[in-house]
Amino acid sequence: MEQKYLFTAICAALKAGEKILSIYNDPTSDFEIERKADNSPLTIADRKAHEVIATILDETPFPVLSEEGKHLDYSIRREWNTLWIVDPLDGTKEFIKRNGEFTVNIALVRDGVPIAGVIYLPVKQDLYFASDSVGAYKLAGITRPEEGATIESWIEKASRLPRKEKHAFPVVVASRSHLSPETEEYIELLRQKHGDVQLVSSGSSIKICLVAEGKADVYPRFAPTMEWDTAAGHAIARAAGMEIYQTSEKRPLRYNKENLLNPWFIVEKKGITLI
Repeated sequence: MEQKYLFTAICAALKAGEKILSIYNDPTSDFEIERKADNSPLTIADRKAHEVIATILDETPFPVLSEEGKHLDYSIRREWNTLWIVDPLDGTKEFIKRNGEFTVNIALVRDGVPIAGVIYLPVKQDLYFASDSVGAYKLAGITRPEEGATIESWIEKASRLPRKEKHAFPVVVASRSHLSPETEEYIELLRQKHGDVQLVSSGSSIKICLVAEGKADVYPRFAPTMEWDTAAGHAIARAAGMEIYQTSEKRPLRYNKENLLNPWFIVEKKGITLI
């Protein structure tokens, strides 16, 4: 079942990416930027990507919890054993800055655990996808679903994650837009223990992908995020042998909670603590 719906999620992410790029690359587009209640930006690309993804996922048996969709009361959501959690355009600030560091995030969650995930980088044409049954992969240079494509054909072309990379010092990936004092303190503790650290900045859910890929060792996030910011990356990280732990309890993040706000977390390899 996972492979069938992973294929559906990949197709939805690629088609949403195509729609986003049609707006991003239009020299006459002003992005129609609005402000949401929390003052975060919303563009026409967010809305159009949501429409594309929702149309495709509505053909599956599972409800959709999307950043840009309706957020039903927990009394209804608590009955959802399996659901999609979607961020149609993660990194809207990066989209507006035109630095290319934004993604499409789609996760399939069962009993609070992300069992399959897709993250697509439209500008870089990089696709990360994973499920508990097939593992985690990165496929470069993909822009749309090819005719006759299957999960198996994509896996054949993709690189298995994580890649084995040796780092002289811990590589820490941090937010380009949200580096909190607590994150700076964590980085300093790493530096004291290991002699030095290498800091890599990135936007959106790419940060989780860098750890899953093996290009970074840890991603500390001591600032607010929502479930749709992490669910897809969490699925990819889990399938690559990583985990997203709550900083307070050393337990994995859970999803479809009554409060959709994530606690602070750290992405790192299972069984390894750098501090």
